[in-house]
Amino acid sequence: MFQTLYSYFWWERLWLPANLTWADLEDRDGRVYAKASDLYITLPLAFLFLVVRHLFETYVATPLAGLLNVKEKVRLKATPNAVLEKFYAATTKHPKQADVEMLSKKSGCTVRQVERWFRRRRNQDRPSLLKKFREASWRFTFYLIAFIAGMAVIVDKPWFYDLREVWKGYPIQSMLPSQYWYYMIELSFYWSLLFSIASDVKRKDFKEQIIHHVATIILISFSWFANYIRAGTLIMALHDSSDYLLESAKMFNYAGWRNTCNNIFIVFAAVFIITRLVILPFWIMHCTMVYPLDLYPAFFGYYFFNFMMVVLQSLHIFWAYLIIRMAQKFITGKVVEDERSDREETDNSEEEEEVVAKNGPLSNGHPVLNNNHRKTD
Repeated sequence: MFQTLYSYFWWERLWLPANLTWADLEDRDGRVYAKASDLYITLPLAFLFLVVRHLFETYVATPLAGLLNVKEKVRLKATPNAVLEKFYAATTKHPKQADVEMLSKKSGCTVRQVERWFRRRRNQDRPSLLKKFREASWRFTFYLIAFIAGMAVIVDKPWFYDLREVWKGYPIQSMLPSQYWYYMIELSFYWSLLFSIASDVKRKDFKEQIIHHVATIILISFSWFANYIRAGTLIMALHDSSDYLLESAKMFNYAGWRNTCNNIFIVFAAVFIITRLVILPFWIMHCTMVYPLDLYPAFFGYYFFNFMMVVLQSLHIFWAYLIIRMAQKFITGKVVEDERSDREETDNSEEEEEVVAKNGPLSNGHPVLNNNHRKTD
């Protein structure tokens, strides 16, 4: 049964145009071609990336956070309460008003105390500023190096300037060592992102991130199997061109450098829209959808590859919507924040409690003045 499934999976009509076989892609006459077995190395490399990431975040990102004065916000912890904790863990983190009233009776707390407990408990589960900074630093470093490496791999190739060259002689296109390592490193990195996504900072687009990572891994792997390497290197470099800008903007945002963050974000938004909403669909996807049909009839691999490209493009449109929303806030003078972030919750009652803790009792809703000066946080 396994052998049958294996034979169906590697059926040549799924992966290659008509009249071509896997025998046409066997190494000969000094030519080396991509092989499925090459990708086995990406899994151990992905775990190596996780180790390198841990070392980087510990010995590079953390000291850098100290230099940039990345400060943690003091969070008020929720008082231990078995009834509320059980409801929080088993039912929901955001109880409705009826649930709050029911929990108030069960726990012996007032409604306001229950609301405050859930607010503080949710804040405890949110990632710290240092964790966000370390993650952004790691991704910034990788995306910047990957973009530079990607440009070095493709900038001197004829298909970088003439997209018709992508398909010249396809699929009898020899693989270059630089292409091999570019593919292995990119694919290994995305495997590592997928492995660590459960422990990474969770944002509102968590599901979209999973879809993106899975689609990217499938696209990179399929383009390797089917020898779509020239197109694959162009697509990977195009994606890396804006990602490092976003991560650097996050780093400066966490460090409190608002103006620098906003300026970098505007550059990122422009690069993202130009590369993902203009160059990718109107140049790269046109190249993968139209040009191959001049050389051979459409086959399953052609449809599958372009379907996955459409999935990625749909995610780009979704993220472009969030980026435009943030750009509007910047233009109207508001602080630019990541629309995907789960913001920390505060309210007047907690602020008052912090003031009381620092300044003593309130007088008519305001802290009592000490030596004619109002103390501030």
